[in-house]
Amino acid sequence: MDPIAPQDMTLDELRLALAPLIPAHAVFDGWDDEALAMAAAEIGVPAPRARLAFPGGATDMIDAWFDSIDRASALAFPLERIEAMKIRDRIRGLVMHRLEVIHPHKEALRRALAILALPQNLPLAARLAWRAADRMWRIAGDQATDFNHYSKRALLSGVYGSTTLVYIDDDSEGLAATRAFLDRRIDDVMKIEKVKANWRGSRERIPSLSRFLGRLRYPVV
Repeated sequence: MDPIAPQDMTLDELRLALAPLIPAHAVFDGWDDEALAMAAAEIGVPAPRARLAFPGGATDMIDAWFDSIDRASALAFPLERIEAMKIRDRIRGLVMHRLEVIHPHKEALRRALAILALPQNLPLAARLAWRAADRMWRIAGDQATDFNHYSKRALLSGVYGSTTLVYIDDDSEGLAATRAFLDRRIDDVMKIEKVKANWRGSRERIPSLSRFLGRLRYPVV
């Protein structure tokens, strides 16, 4: 199928096309109309039409950029690649892949985080963090539907958020400091999961009080 010409794109398609292009310009101009206009010029779309795809302005652009990173991660980690990895390596790989995709536009991320830290944008920041964690777990093959579904995402949101803050100030070669920090955080999470598993196993071995009382009432002959 031939690619859709920019002038024939719907606003949703235009949003998808522009999202990964905007941060290269936001590095210099911030997340504003100027950055959007320059990204639109790359694909030959008039700036006024491009603005229609991001009615919320900067926060819509940031949301779309993060969504494009999620999509890139899904393509980079197909099922056959994921199945060959241990769960720890899946999560580590997914977190680092996101940061590696972001890395050419590190200053754009810094500006984006400053915008998301504004009081009126904190609910959006929380939603985007949860969405990133949810999508990483889904790519990693998680199918939990019980409480673990939520606890895993809460833990990964914390790991990804704190690792991102370390990354922002990391000037080490090959992001060595970020990788070391991420490894430590994943170690902490694995310890928590081990404790939870042991606790669940201990609960299963605890004698049932109701069963014990029933045997007192109706003793086995």
